[in-house]
Amino acid sequence: MIEVATARPAGDIVLVVDDSPEALGFLTGAMEAAGVTVLVARSGEAALAIAERLAPDIILMDAVMPGLDGFETCRKLKSMAGVAHVPVIFMTGLTETEHVVHALESGGVDYLTKPINLDELNARIRVHLANARRAQSARLALDAAGRHLLALSSAGGIQWVTPQATRLLRAPELGPDAEARLSQRAGAWIAERGTAALAGETLLLDPERPAGLQLVCLGTIAPDEHLFRLVAGGSGDQDAVLRQNFGLTNRESEVLLWIARGKSNRDIAEILGLSPRTVNKHLEQVYAKLGVENRASAAIKATHVLQMEG
Repeated sequence: MIEVATARPAGDIVLVVDDSPEALGFLTGAMEAAGVTVLVARSGEAALAIAERLAPDIILMDAVMPGLDGFETCRKLKSMAGVAHVPVIFMTGLTETEHVVHALESGGVDYLTKPINLDELNARIRVHLANARRAQSARLALDAAGRHLLALSSAGGIQWVTPQATRLLRAPELGPDAEARLSQRAGAWIAERGTAALAGETLLLDPERPAGLQLVCLGTIAPDEHLFRLVAGGSGDQDAVLRQNFGLTNRESEVLLWIARGKSNRDIAEILGLSPRTVNKHLEQVYAKLGVENRASAAIKATHVLQMEG
């Protein structure tokens, strides 16, 4: 395994994972000749260690390796917030349909059969890098808006996550296994109900802690990619109180809750990922349903109900 600097090199970075020194040498030489920075790992464990220190742009993964095989390594990579979005291309001599399906179900985006054709490899790398960059641009736009969002597979695996959501998941009070617990509970939730039925509903990360972190289903955005929003501090539970007392929609109750917490329209727009104009539209409906004329009166009524329920 090569040494990995903590500073990010220039250009595309490819992590090649293969237990064969010959295969590593062949692929490394070919890609370095094309101007690509190559990181190499001879085991699944080594690949995970590298990925924790430096996220590559794309990963070439041997399917069959001693110890942690490529399939399990890929699943573990997809559970790591920092590299969950990185495309994984499997390299395998296994051509049976069940092995191909296994590779894709593990989180791979593509596969190549050995012996590797370099022209085909380079073409697929270009395609998947371009797709990953488009997806990353969309995520950066979400990050800039301050959204606490993440995408999960149908099995609950983290596909990608915004930095804001990562900070929530890594809060010390949640414990070190918050991401794993979230994946497990969300996967069971999706399997039981399906995202079409779950859209707009809320799931508690820890059922025994009603005031803890909550997951709101926003719907399906791509095949096997389901979008969720994280809500902290029991606001989802308080949302429900406001909805029930005032007959509000999910979004109206969220806006009213933040009004009660003293947030401005601009703050609320950033928190919920809305435009200030949309927040104003929701407020008009909130005022009408509460029978008030301004935000101060709405905040007073909301606070009173929450205190009564608390």
